[in-house]
Amino acid sequence: MFDGVDLSKLNLNDVMKQVQDMAEQAKEQNEGKIFTSKAGGGMVEISINGNSEVVDLQIDDSLLEDKDSLQILLISAMNDVIKQSDENKKMMAMNMMGGMNPFGQK
Repeated sequence: MFDGVDLSKLNLNDVMKQVQDMAEQAKEQNEGKIFTSKAGGGMVEISINGNSEVVDLQIDDSLLEDKDSLQILLISAMNDVIKQSDENKKMMAMNMMGGMNPFGQK
């Protein structure tokens, strides 16, 4: 599996620093990404950033008198938008792992 790689020259501190730097860079990139989900034909709309922080929530006034419908639509929209953010995080993690080179070979 590691044919031709001298593991004695692998510096774990360098690998950890590389991982930390990549994680910080991903977090910064995610702050600028916005994911939006609508439910009930747009009666509820929620937006989160790539770090899963809610940045906007819109609720149609007609739902303010119908608590049960409002709860159902909020749950639906939240679950959908969180799923979008999670998929983005998975994709970014796979991209980071593909770009990580702990063995110093180029």
